[in-house]
Amino acid sequence: MSNYAKYINCDLVNGKGVRCTLFFTGCNHGCAGCHNEHAWNPKSGHPVTADLIDQILEDLADRDGLSLSGGDPLHSRNIGTTTDICRRVKERYPEKDIWLWTGYEMDKWMTELPLFQYLDVIIDGKFDKDLPTRKPFRGSDNQRMWVIKYGQPFLYN
Repeated sequence: MSNYAKYINCDLVNGKGVRCTLFFTGCNHGCAGCHNEHAWNPKSGHPVTADLIDQILEDLADRDGLSLSGGDPLHSRNIGTTTDICRRVKERYPEKDIWLWTGYEMDKWMTELPLFQYLDVIIDGKFDKDLPTRKPFRGSDNQRMWVIKYGQPFLYN
């Protein structure tokens, strides 16, 4: 079962436009200086319930898209819930984009996840406090932004 630390139904920071943002708990990366260290423990926070997912779907009606962060949405306890939420969002709102932040690197294995078909943007890589950045939507300069077009990831700088 997945837990979450925070849900923001009107977010202007985590992605383009007005978004719904869900911060999962559970992260194995242990990045020094992490802004969400409180979300590392997968048992912390609140359970992701059917009511929460219904609320997200309702809130998305007049938002630009969904952002998933953490913790890490790809933590082993979260991957199933993350996939389910993304599938439901795309079924109801195919025009809305889904952004996902993860400490894992978007190598070939990620494109083979069932989840991948629902994502529009992936920010990957561990946060490194010693590599500050001015790149949009990234916490450190080593993190990469992948835009998914036609089922293929393209690196965006």
